[in-house]
Amino acid sequence: MRHLLLLCLALSSACAVAETYRWVDSAGRTVISDTPPPGRAHSVSKAGGGAIETDGLPYSVRKAAEDFPVTLYTSADCTSQCKDARDLLNRRGIPFTEKMVQKQEEIDELKQLVGDAFVPALKVGKQSFRGFEASAYNNLLDLAGYPKTAAYGAKPSGGLSK
Repeated sequence: MRHLLLLCLALSSACAVAETYRWVDSAGRTVISDTPPPGRAHSVSKAGGGAIETDGLPYSVRKAAEDFPVTLYTSADCTSQCKDARDLLNRRGIPFTEKMVQKQEEIDELKQLVGDAFVPALKVGKQSFRGFEASAYNNLLDLAGYPKTAAYGAKPSGGLSK
């Protein structure tokens, strides 16, 4: 009997740790599941917690942004390559922060990241790339789980300046 009680306690605590998700699917039905919702789910929340900030982004994009945030390093005199990098991120619907490198500490941060003060530079999670090369940017974003194209109707983020 004592072993049965311990087993019940262990199972109930394991269930309490498991995350459950609640969302509204494309047909308007409310779904409750222990697996994360598909990319186009709306009104996503975790059981036992508040609503997850959606910002109108699909769940898969929010999850990738949470696990592998994207930062684009640019400067005022970087024109065509920085624009190309920004356009690639916007075409894919990637939420990103754009850091305009101006101060010495920003220059030092960039040197630590890519070896010198070269823009554009992209940081995805803990990975980085110096310069702009579409295939390299796409590879980093693919590995982080970002979608290959923006969701239908998505508006470019334009990057949040920092």
